[in-house]
Amino acid sequence: MRLFSFLFTFITTITLIAQSPYEIIDDVSKERIEHDINTLVSFGTRHTMSETESDTRGIGAARRWIKAEFEKISEECGGCYEVSMQRTLEKGNAKTRITKDTEIVNVLAIKRGTKYPNRYVIMAGDIDNRISDPLNYTDDSPGANDNASGMAGVIETARVLAKYDFESSILLVGLSGEEQGLYGGKHLAAKAVEEGWDIIGVLNNDMIGNIEGVDGVIDNRTFRIFSEPTNPKDTDFQQRMRRYYGGEVDGISRQLARYVYTTTKKYMPEMNPMMIYRLDRFGRGGHHRPFCDEGFAGVRIMEAHENYNRQHQDLRTEDGIKYGDVIEGVNFEYAAKLTSVNAITLASLASAPPQPKNVAISGAVQPSTTLYWDAIEDENLAGYKVYFRDTTSPTWDYSYTVDKDKTEFTLQGIVIDNYFFGVSSIGTNGNESLVVFPSEVKR
Repeated sequence: MRLFSFLFTFITTITLIAQSPYEIIDDVSKERIEHDINTLVSFGTRHTMSETESDTRGIGAARRWIKAEFEKISEECGGCYEVSMQRTLEKGNAKTRITKDTEIVNVLAIKRGTKYPNRYVIMAGDIDNRISDPLNYTDDSPGANDNASGMAGVIETARVLAKYDFESSILLVGLSGEEQGLYGGKHLAAKAVEEGWDIIGVLNNDMIGNIEGVDGVIDNRTFRIFSEPTNPKDTDFQQRMRRYYGGEVDGISRQLARYVYTTTKKYMPEMNPMMIYRLDRFGRGGHHRPFCDEGFAGVRIMEAHENYNRQHQDLRTEDGIKYGDVIEGVNFEYAAKLTSVNAITLASLASAPPQPKNVAISGAVQPSTTLYWDAIEDENLAGYKVYFRDTTSPTWDYSYTVDKDKTEFTLQGIVIDNYFFGVSSIGTNGNESLVVFPSEVKR
């Protein structure tokens, strides 16, 4: 019989973030999100190769409006955001979806961290969209849900978090070129690598406004969190060691997905987050992938029930079925809920101390398991949590709290063979880092 100490606590006891999550949730406005989605739709098309000179049509007008919104938010909070555009020229190539020389422009708003300015937690949405032909950049393409909903969520999150300070930096970004080949994400991920950014995680929001699936299911509570199982940058040695020690579902992106799941269940219990154990939808891709390719943690947050009649479709009616990604297909209250999910996750992660480094484990052929980690130098560190779970459980279910001057902890009576383990750090403000899976085995 397994004996669990009364000191074990469930993962759902993550403490309040310094900025009340309930206040943040209440501040998110579905009316503002509706306004922003309508504005983005009003540009006619936001195709990556569309018009750039007009003030009323095309992706050029859309990205300038997004930048202006970020600047207005920053002005209202006394310049709390650093607003900029990242511009990269892609040469035209008939073998790709960029058939003419095209400038890929990302729009960034950074709320610089008070203690760790080079540590980033990122929320992204896509500026661009498309209809049936991915090369058709002239016809109307509303892109209301895909992905004006995600972009509007990013802008609204910037508004809501403007009045708070965070220890780590928060980056809100509109990425371009997604439909043509994830270009915007590739360019920003490359910038992060070149400049040595310490990225905690990337929350990619792509389609957060549809509640009516093509299968007829209507659901305004459930959403999906896609995450890949392991880090593609892992070495051959690390991959081989997983055969012996486990960790096949415990990569950094999977830990980020668990964090989103747990934060949502704690503060928005009416929601039903679904962790999907794959990088993205079957055979499809999104803008978190370029960051994962560079070794950063990244997840995709989106609706649970897609309506394919409204995705990548020319505006038309056939056999009584209306096709096209129009504003009538967006549920603004649902988009606000998923925006809140992002906002409280960003706030919690950006207010937490650095996560433990060099986490190691021992306990082979022993009746107990010991975790080790390097000390974190942070005056606001309150302590650590040592987590464990059944190997078949998707979530970290049990934990011990450990004093801040400890760098190892033994789980008495817990056999290493039967569980997976991890360690997180906790701040004096109650915020908790991502859980770190052991990367070293001690004999």
